[in-house]
Amino acid sequence: MKILLIEDDEKIASFIERGLKEERMRVERAADGEEGLYMAQVNHYDVVVVDWMLPGISGPEVVERMRRDGNISPVLMLTARSEVEDRVEGLQSGADDYLGKPFAFSELVARLRALHRRNGYGGSNLLQTGDLVLDPLKREVRRGDQVIELGIKEFELLELLLRRKGHVVTHTTILDNIWGTQERIESNVVNVTIYHLRNKIDKPFEEKLIETVRGSGYKIKDR
Repeated sequence: MKILLIEDDEKIASFIERGLKEERMRVERAADGEEGLYMAQVNHYDVVVVDWMLPGISGPEVVERMRRDGNISPVLMLTARSEVEDRVEGLQSGADDYLGKPFAFSELVARLRALHRRNGYGGSNLLQTGDLVLDPLKREVRRGDQVIELGIKEFELLELLLRRKGHVVTHTTILDNIWGTQERIESNVVNVTIYHLRNKIDKPFEEKLIETVRGSGYKIKDR
C-alpha cells in the first residue's frame, strides 16, 4: 500500500512514517498543503493522510482541490479539532474518514486498511491471469496448485502488473509505485526485480506471462 502523508509536525510525521513502514507500507511525505497537493496530482497513492492544520493550504482545501481535479484516492483526515461541526466540514470537503488526535497507532493502521479495501483492493478481489492468482490480503501467490514465495518488492511489482494486465507499465511508473520518489535505488533495480520475478512465476512453467515491451516497460498477459 502506498501512502501520501501530508503533515507539518516533524515529530508526528516521523512517528507515523516509521510505524507504517514497519507495517510494510510505502510512505511519501509532504510538510505543507501546496507540496502535498502537488504530490497528489502527479503521483498515484492508495490512501492520502492529511492533517487539518497545514501551512499555506489547509487540509480541507487540499482535499477539495484534489476532488475538483478528479483525484479519487481515499483520504483520511487527521485533526485535533473534535467538534461535530469540524468533523462534518472535513467530510464535506471530500475526505473519506476522520481521525482525531491523539490517536492509537493501531487504529490509524486499521482505518487505512479499511479505506484501501473500500476502494476496491479488498482481499476478496483476487487478481488473476490464466492460472496465476494473487491474493492481496493474504499476500499469497499461486500458479496452478503451486504456492510461489515472493519477496516484498517482487510481490508489489507482480500486483502492479496484474492490476494493469494487458497494458504496458513503464519503468517510471514501476519506480514511482514500488520504490517511491524518495527512495535511493540502483538504476537497474526494475530489471533485476523483473528477472527474479520471472524466475519464480514464468521459468518453471510452459506459458510465459511477463512480456518486455522494448523501450517502454513490461506487461503481463491478460488471459
